[in-house]
Amino acid sequence: MKTNEEEDSRHIFRGELALVIAVMINSLAVILMLYSGSGISAISSVPYAFEKVFPVITLGTWTYIFQALLILSLMILRKKFVPAYLCSFLVGFAFSEFLDVNEAWINILPKTIPLRVLYFVISYLLICIGIALSNRCGLPIIPTDLFPRELSEIIKVKYSKIKVSFDVICLMITACMGLIGDEMDKHFRFVNFTQHCSLHVQ
Repeated sequence: MKTNEEEDSRHIFRGELALVIAVMINSLAVILMLYSGSGISAISSVPYAFEKVFPVITLGTWTYIFQALLILSLMILRKKFVPAYLCSFLVGFAFSEFLDVNEAWINILPKTIPLRVLYFVISYLLICIGIALSNRCGLPIIPTDLFPRELSEIIKVKYSKIKVSFDVICLMITACMGLIGDEMDKHFRFVNFTQHCSLHVQ
């Protein structure tokens, strides 16, 4: 008698490989979408806003700081250490590092209007593929995706309500950071020692 595995003729795709590919292409997609000038997802908008207000820290670093706060919040709500959350943070950390890697080279791409449209289309398709892979890999996903799902389970509220609320709060934080940045620019002129050194050289 044949088992279910023997009857299933589909090819095997390792979940670990799917997760690695998802992290790499999702990080590229986020940076490519930003570069196209078409915007950014609600979740990624928070670290992006902080990077714009405090550019001394990179987008990738702000991303894993944000993710660490989400993981910490979940552990506080559950009142215990959850090993799977740590794994999720490590995946998020890898994603954040790839953001910085892609941000470092992306400016070599030409930036004409037709190419910006092409970048947006490519980034959108990459995100769709990345999400499909991460949802099927069977391994911990990045904290920004994990948080609404886990919060829904903890407080017993429908996932759809939590997800929409989470995205709206992210957008509100982003808007507030934009206003703070504008006010800072109105009242302060930021300089550092490298600018002083360049002035002396000239």
